[in-house]
Amino acid sequence: MLARLSAIVFIAFAITATAIEMTRKDEAPAFRPAPVLEPVRDPLREGQRRCQQLGEAAARDPECLRVWAETRERFLGNRTAPPPRSDEGR
Repeated sequence: MLARLSAIVFIAFAITATAIEMTRKDEAPAFRPAPVLEPVRDPLREGQRRCQQLGEAAARDPECLRVWAETRERFLGNRTAPPPRSDEGR
């Protein structure tokens, strides 16, 4: 008899807890739109795209050679020492 009464109380408690949980309203998080960023115009990147579209002809294009040199410089940094001046040894 005690087991049946315990089971009935447990079931009543579970049903009550379920009903309370189902009727509870969750607060919606505050909506904040993401800021719109303007694209940054990079002339080097535009030159790289132009040279890419040229294909093999880019190897003979002086502007593409300059763009590639600048790209290497930006990627690797200045690894070479500046050339010595001709008037330093005198």
